[in-house]
Amino acid sequence: MSKPYAFGAAVLLSACATVTPPVEAQNTPVTAAVDSARAGQPLAGRPEVRAFVREMVERHGFDAATLDRTFARARTRPEIIEAMDRPAEAKPWSAYRKIFLTEKRIQGGVDFMRANAAALAAAQTRYGVPPEFVTAIIGVETLYGGNTGKYAVFEALATLAFDYPRRADYFRKELEQFLLLVRDEGIDPLQPKGSYAGAMGLAQFMPSSYRKLAIDFDGDGHRNLWSDPDDAIGSVANYLAASGWKRSDPLVAVPARAEGAAWPNLVSSNFRQPKSLTRLSVNDWGTRGVRPLAAVDGGRGALLLQLDGEAGPETWLAFDNFYAITRYNLSALYAMAVYQLGDEIRRRL
Repeated sequence: MSKPYAFGAAVLLSACATVTPPVEAQNTPVTAAVDSARAGQPLAGRPEVRAFVREMVERHGFDAATLDRTFARARTRPEIIEAMDRPAEAKPWSAYRKIFLTEKRIQGGVDFMRANAAALAAAQTRYGVPPEFVTAIIGVETLYGGNTGKYAVFEALATLAFDYPRRADYFRKELEQFLLLVRDEGIDPLQPKGSYAGAMGLAQFMPSSYRKLAIDFDGDGHRNLWSDPDDAIGSVANYLAASGWKRSDPLVAVPARAEGAAWPNLVSSNFRQPKSLTRLSVNDWGTRGVRPLAAVDGGRGALLLQLDGEAGPETWLAFDNFYAITRYNLSALYAMAVYQLGDEIRRRL
């Protein structure tokens, strides 16, 4: 019988420490978009913002006047709402793959690995994550630091916290974590730049992930994911290890052939809901007509994926480390892009 794919700590991390905000299987436009009268207006003075400021004062000892001045300097950004409603993960795999499996990104990964070989080797020793997959995550996220985001993180999070009802609770928590982070680091809240969703630095950590899982990997006394490759490398490896990466078993996924009618309703698609994922042994998948196109231990547990490839449906068996990558971004497309980019980088070295 099939059983839910459960990983204990990794499942917990998906709820509280996602690096980039979880994408949704269906990305329908938000019906309550930013009111045109609010576009570009200060956030200060709105009742929901005043309530948030009171909570920050009561819960964390912030100074109300200082927070009021910060909100007065920030504006709502309708373009952030628009960007949230057209994520890349809404594309089919055939289109999504073309974004990330490019010559520029592959060769950039080779260059990044060579330039940061010592830190990547140290991260593998400590956390067990192969260098090509740490590199691939940084490559997918920011093109190795070439595109870390243009939005003021505070404005992005505040816009989503107060003008994006579908995800307001999530982004209010991230805004809270961001204010704690910049207070701890002594940074002006309006200074950091990041993605339209508030993700920061080379590795695009959300604020909660930054506070929990970012590390000072080079020992200089600062956790700097904005411009320090060593800290970004160590933090990505730490995140994957905390998400269940198995150092003794680096296999991520293998292509498969699927025949018959016993498997279609067992395909894993919603990685936001781990209990909905069906994990069977490779041998059990075989009895349902699904067989790997590479030699794999028959007792190994796997998820079944089917992606819309350029030449038609692609069937894959995905293993524990694939699932660990989805804790970084809750999308099978994202994890497959990281896997295939990492594999291409490794082949070029």
